Amino acid sequence: MNPLQLIAKYHPPGSARYRILVDHSTRVARKAVTVAKHIGLADAEVRFVEEAALLHDIGIHFTDAPELGCRGDLPYLAHGYMGRELLESEGLPRHALVCDRHIGVGLSPEDIYRQGLPLPHRDLRPVSREEQIVAYADLFFSKHPDRSHRERSPDQVRSSLARFGPDKVAVFELWHAGFRPG
Repeated sequence: MNPLQLIAKYHPPGSARYRILVDHSTRVARKAVTVAKHIGLADAEVRFVEEAALLHDIGIHFTDAPELGCRGDLPYLAHGYMGRELLESEGLPRHALVCDRHIGVGLSPEDIYRQGLPLPHRDLRPVSREEQIVAYADLFFSKHPDRSHRERSPDQVRSSLARFGPDKVAVFELWHAGFRPG
């Protein structure tokens, strides 16, 4: 399976959307692979992490995010579960779960209900180490064209998560302690 070929199937190469998605996903994949190797995942799992990181945002074209070149009908948050549906239809159920569960540090059914989020009312928190690694790496990079080339610092990630509650920051702290090299 070639993740970039699959991305090109749904995002026209040469389009702004394709460039933004591939640039962001490549940065996330690089960081995720570094983490996966650091914690000693087997080669097959490192490959899976890389593929999943490259595909984690494939569902953005379903959303209304003009700054990313996306002209779909759904709110941006829907890109996770729509990516899941897309990858399941491609026969990639494990990769699909990464799409579904990568938003922030994850969303519980209670988060979704309490905040009135336009998402399925199910547990969207990363479960496997591989899912957690991709979600963790994604926190450091924006897709926004003005900010996509800068990696956020851990303090910037903490600050962005703090508005969603101390429990979200606590999940990041746990991941950060276990995933960062050194």
